[in-house]
Parts: sequence; C-alpha cells; structure tokens
Amino acid sequence: MTESDTEQRLSRWQRTTVSDGTLAFECLERGDGPGVILLPEIPGIMPSTIALGDRLVAEGFTVVMPSLFGVPGRRPGAAGQVATVARLCVTAEFRAFSRDLRGPVTDFLRLVAVELAARTPGRGVGIVGMCFTGGFAIATAVTTDRIAATVVSQPAAPFPVTPSRARSVGVPGADLERYAAAHADGPACVVGLRFTRDLKSSRGRLVALQRHLGDTAVVVPIPSGRDARDGTPAGAHSVLTGDVREEPPNQAFAEREKIFEFLRERLAPVDVPAPPEG
Repeated sequence: MTESDTEQRLSRWQRTTVSDGTLAFECLERGDGPGVILLPEIPGIMPSTIALGDRLVAEGFTVVMPSLFGVPGRRPGAAGQVATVARLCVTAEFRAFSRDLRGPVTDFLRLVAVELAARTPGRGVGIVGMCFTGGFAIATAVTTDRIAATVVSQPAAPFPVTPSRARSVGVPGADLERYAAAHADGPACVVGLRFTRDLKSSRGRLVALQRHLGDTAVVVPIPSGRDARDGTPAGAHSVLTGDVREEPPNQAFAEREKIFEFLRERLAPVDVPAPPEG
C-alpha cells in the first residue's frame, strides 16, 4: 500500500478525540452495524491495521480504532519503533511489565466500549487486541459486560522479563476464572490466536488463558516454521494483519475468516418478537 493509498483509506475514517477525564486518544471510526474496537499493534495504526479495519467494516461492523501510540498511517523505521517500545516501558498508564494490565488504559477502553455499545445494534461490542494490545483486550473485557466477544491475537504483554510474566495474559488467574464462571452458560466468548513458532508471543500465555477460562475460550495455535505445511515461516507473528497471505489461502487466512464469523455470531442483534396483532 503506497503512502497516497494509505492517506486515501484514512480519509474515509471519522477522527475524533475521546477522553475519560484522565486519558485522551484520537479514535478513528467507520462503518455500520455491531461495534468492534480494534486495538493496534506496535508501532501504531499502520496500513495493515487500516486494511483489517476496512475488512471489518465490509463485514458489517462499526469499527473504532483508538490510536494508543504512534501516528495513524505511518510506519516508522527501526529507530521509531524502538522509541515507541521505550515509551511504553516507562509510561505508567500502560503497565507494560505488570501481570495485571488493568489501569488507566483499560479504564479508557472500557469507556469506549460502553459508549459504542450504547449506539450500535447487537448484544454488546467486540474487542480485538494484537501483539502488545492482545492482553489489553481481555483485561478490558473482564471489567465490563458490554464486551461480548474478545479476540486475543499473539499477545506480547506483559513484557516477558520473568518466566511468570511470560506466562501471563495480563489478568490474574482468579479474575479470569470469575469471568469464566459469569459466562459459563453461553458459547465461547474469547478466542486466542498465535503462530506456533512465534518468539514474540510466548506459548505459555495462551495455555494460561485456556486453563483459566476453560470452555469460555477457544485457543488456536497456527502452525508456522517446521510445524507448517502451507509455507508459513517461523518468524510469522501478526496473525490477522502482516502475516496473512491472501494467495494462496493458508491457515492464518482461514482463522481470520473464522474471527469475522465469531464476531458476527456473538454480536448479532437479539431478535425482538413482534407484538401480537389486535
């Protein structure tokens, strides 16, 4: 996607600043239908993020992309990406090293979810987190019943400075288990995704997610490197964006399509029976 293509795509999105009184971020919005919050990967809302957002719009969703870091549409060089990571490491609101990611950012995202749910059809909203924001998706979901579908893709936070943090998805196990108990009567409401040879997102995170959430979650390991039969390289990381190959179809492609269906099923508006005649 060229720079002019990116600018053209960005021009289709309505841009507003949203504040919860503590934090303020620019949010990009487009579409009609049930709401989905799409959280960016590091270093920000890149062309691949916009492409995924556009696809969600085409699938019938109202999409909100909070610009939590970086500049929308711009992919910085290596130095810029390092600077973004460094800022996230020292910024208290992101709690990048904590095994409990809930804090100022999840408070802000909860506000976005509640507001979006109030003005869109459906049984709540969906939230999709990827890489650094994967853990923030589930950390937000456990704080509000307005989120009916959660996607945790290649979660990379908390930063794995200790073995316990490498196994954490950003929510204490007891709180995940309470969340699972509250949703035990319905179908799975959380999907976790990760390439099997991804060194940036530890296997232990999704193992822990499955252990604590049980049938409330579906965890999908996608073969890569020597595990793959479709040529997916060992270095593949971004399941829903940069490492999805459109031609030929591959498992990442197939799993992305299943995510769209998961969101449709979980967020479909509840049919209201017509009042009896007479």
